[in-house]
Amino acid sequence: MRTPALIGGVLLVSSLALASPALAAPTVSTVGGDTRVELSPAFTGALGSLGVHASASHPARLRGGTAAFPIPAGEIDLGTIKGEIVHTGGLDLAAGALRVNLGSFVIDTTGATPVLTGLVKVNDSVVGRLPLFDLGLSSAPTVKRNARVGQLRVGDVEVTLTGDAAAALNSVFGVSAFTAGIPIGTAHVNTWFYEPDR
Repeated sequence: MRTPALIGGVLLVSSLALASPALAAPTVSTVGGDTRVELSPAFTGALGSLGVHASASHPARLRGGTAAFPIPAGEIDLGTIKGEIVHTGGLDLAAGALRVNLGSFVIDTTGATPVLTGLVKVNDSVVGRLPLFDLGLSSAPTVKRNARVGQLRVGDVEVTLTGDAAAALNSVFGVSAFTAGIPIGTAHVNTWFYEPDR
């Protein structure tokens, strides 16, 4: 899933620091946008070789190898880019009567390294929330602010499978093909925010 390697390292915090105290960067709430992931052929090929079919769960979309996940909410510190970005929808991975749903994604940049967590369900029964994908940033995030409305964009985020997610998928599907570090895809985050006090 070429979705993100998102917001990697410490997220190039210094590149977004605002020099003037009058322009102090607040924590803002996101109000829309989406994260688009161009799925990696390595990931889609691995699924195909196992007879696993991938599809999007509403309201996410999957077309031509690119998955899009709407962003309904989140909170981000514009100075450090620390926070969480919440998504709706997810991915269904089906093999015969077995269906695994990875959904309710959250990009979390509050820890030492950025990660995308997700709620895992097997045949509609909740397993739990797991760290699914590690995110790696190859370019600095960009922030545009115009009056009370702004835009945060993060491009070319490399998304790879975590060890926890690989172990869970191997267990559910009864295989050993999933390993930590498998490239899922490249992600692009585009979200809007509102600053009522600006």
